[in-house]
Amino acid sequence: MLGPLLRHVDATSAAVWVETGRAGKVAVRLIEQPDRVWRARTFAVHGHHYALVEVDGLDPGTRTAYQVLVDGEVVWPPAGTDLPASTLTTLPEDGAVRLAFGSCRTSVPHDAVHHLSHGVDALRSYALALADGDPGPLGTPPQLLLLLGDQVYADSTSAAMREFIAARRDLDEEPGPELADYEEYAHLYRLAWSEPALRWLLSWLPSLMIFDDHDVRDDWNTSQQWREEMEATSWWHGRIVAGLGSYWVYQHLGNLSPAARAEDPLWVELRRRQEGAGEAEVDLTDAVDAFAERTDAEPLSYRWSYTHRLGRNRLVVVDSRASRRLDPGDRAMLDERETRWVDEQLVGDVDHLLVGTSLPFLLPRGLHHLESWNEALVNGGWGHRLTGVGERLRQELDLEHWGAFAASFDRVAEMVDEVADGRRGAAPSSVLFLSGDVHHSYVTEVERRTGSRILQLVCSPIRNPLPRAARAIVAGLSHGARPLGTLLARSARVPDPRWDWHGVAGPWFDNNLALLELDGTDLRAAWVGGKVLGGEHDRPRLAVVADLELDVPPVGSEHHDAVARVHPGVVGGMRGRLRRLRERLVARRSLR
Repeated sequence: MLGPLLRHVDATSAAVWVETGRAGKVAVRLIEQPDRVWRARTFAVHGHHYALVEVDGLDPGTRTAYQVLVDGEVVWPPAGTDLPASTLTTLPEDGAVRLAFGSCRTSVPHDAVHHLSHGVDALRSYALALADGDPGPLGTPPQLLLLLGDQVYADSTSAAMREFIAARRDLDEEPGPELADYEEYAHLYRLAWSEPALRWLLSWLPSLMIFDDHDVRDDWNTSQQWREEMEATSWWHGRIVAGLGSYWVYQHLGNLSPAARAEDPLWVELRRRQEGAGEAEVDLTDAVDAFAERTDAEPLSYRWSYTHRLGRNRLVVVDSRASRRLDPGDRAMLDERETRWVDEQLVGDVDHLLVGTSLPFLLPRGLHHLESWNEALVNGGWGHRLTGVGERLRQELDLEHWGAFAASFDRVAEMVDEVADGRRGAAPSSVLFLSGDVHHSYVTEVERRTGSRILQLVCSPIRNPLPRAARAIVAGLSHGARPLGTLLARSARVPDPRWDWHGVAGPWFDNNLALLELDGTDLRAAWVGGKVLGGEHDRPRLAVVADLELDVPPVGSEHHDAVARVHPGVVGGMRGRLRRLRERLVARRSLR
């Protein structure tokens, strides 16, 4: 029914996730070594059937073609496909690592009408290019896809999703065209992941994921008042239970390493039930619902964050939604338990330390100050009569990024400073924050003279562009809000943040997917999208939005003035020349 998705992969093992149409036994078999087979029984949740096949004993850094069988029948690859073979793609133990990342992807058709309203799907465009043998500007396909939130939109549904909902219930009743239960989430994931080119891509490119607000609802956990407003509705409890339960099944289970999966409470319960069920399928519905209800009510009971080793590099993916502390006057992006966990994970002795967080850690300085001011305003910084105004501004303007949780921002910045200064093991060449959410892409850098470089790389959206008017507002705020933001923050007695930072490149508003290459101290990043040529809306061509070679000087030396080089002749589109000129100018900015 859906998949296979190649999920957590290391040097010798891989996890293959599928949804099937019936109960049965799922097998993964190597095509060239058909005697090598791994099997798993399906389990059921709300009438849907899933399996996660744990494959082990593979060789590092290899691509091995495989098939999926259900009850002995080959169901993948599909008959008659002209797409390349699906492979189990293991990570190398050393050498260069390449990954793709991005966020915010709506699932609508790939035709002229929806290209006009939603733009060209960057992830699908890249899948088609890879299938044709074009890996893009890095010259080699990535070894990992990191999806940083809003993989599905539960609150802003497509025509196809609304049609499905309308066949089940009255759209005039709450929650209207938004998702209400697990059955609707299951259909939403099918719409998001069943397109043939994308399905093929996810069958061989290992993927890791983390949620953001639209996976549940816009502004999820922005404040205590927001929570109280949601809990007063007739539908919120069903939404959050279905949202978190389906997230564990469709996204989070595949994030886990074999060791982490063996300790996961739901996986442990599944294996316990399977041991006593013989060949019968286990129904995990009650356990999934109880788990989801508990993790929402007691965020300290479960951790959605995780880590992943990438050769000589380390990726730490941080939940910046479910683990928030929302106490008025004492808000935190991460509760104390989660903060301690992040503190333990941010260490050196790697080439590059990557921190994945759906919300950008570094916004443009002016916007960061505006969010810090809003946090102070809600806390009475301009008098208690204006706290309600501050709360309305927070929700209406989405003032809920790391800058709106100043104490959390400074604590994490202090941890990263210690890593970059070599006080937590040997300093890496760089600490990279990888993020999405904001529907435009950019690169910023913390102003440091020695130690590791600290950069923020943002890629958003994959397919959900801002309207033209909103782009102009965002661009203006990005470049012009610093004086106003600084003035407002100081008027509310907000202390300056621990860091100062500046823009390196961007913003870009195209639908795009970021590609990142880590090779020793070398660092290169590109943003690619799709463009329609000759009216071929079903076969968009790959377009390079930007291609940056980010110089990484030796740790301990003074950083170079030129922080990025833009590769010439790589930017496509009608405004390519202007964009190239802008990028060359931006890339010459020196540290101040």
